[in-house]
Amino acid sequence: MGNDEERYRRFLDGDDNGLIEIIDEYHEGMTLYLNSIVNNICLAEDIMQDTFVKLAIKKPSFRGKCSFKTWLFTIARNCAIDHLRKEQKISDLSLDEHLNISDVTDTEKEFFKEEQKAELYKAMKRLNPDYYQVLYLMYFEDLDTSDIAKIMHKAKRQVSDLIFRARKSLKTELERKGFIYERY
Repeated sequence: MGNDEERYRRFLDGDDNGLIEIIDEYHEGMTLYLNSIVNNICLAEDIMQDTFVKLAIKKPSFRGKCSFKTWLFTIARNCAIDHLRKEQKISDLSLDEHLNISDVTDTEKEFFKEEQKAELYKAMKRLNPDYYQVLYLMYFEDLDTSDIAKIMHKAKRQVSDLIFRARKSLKTELERKGFIYERY
């Protein structure tokens, strides 16, 4: 998205509206993605805000090696992982315990108003956290395999395998709950 790059460049040149436009564009999707990592919607909102504060204060350079969205979500993921590591030192809980997926919150229910999307989303939340993340990034954030690989710090082949297993697991979960879908 060249438009996002242009917005960020405007912000770096002193136009605060560029950053405001980026925040407006990505804050909801980023919060839901971060929730899949930290298992707490309020904490996800805080980390989302921290991500944008980091962007505003540190003004990291965007080199264009990937899409702007991929770069931004990678920063957000790193902020979430950093938070979990700090929390882990305090609570002595394993990182894996923090990556478990929680039940759908009221905020997320509001975001997914259509019945079928809500059912799909609920089924995804019952999946392995990596499966949820890869499917969320692919279907809800419209990212391709290479962008997802960069965000999740995995090889492209690993992400392709993860997508295959996630789809298979999602299909099994949906069928278990009696979800009917069209077959081609």
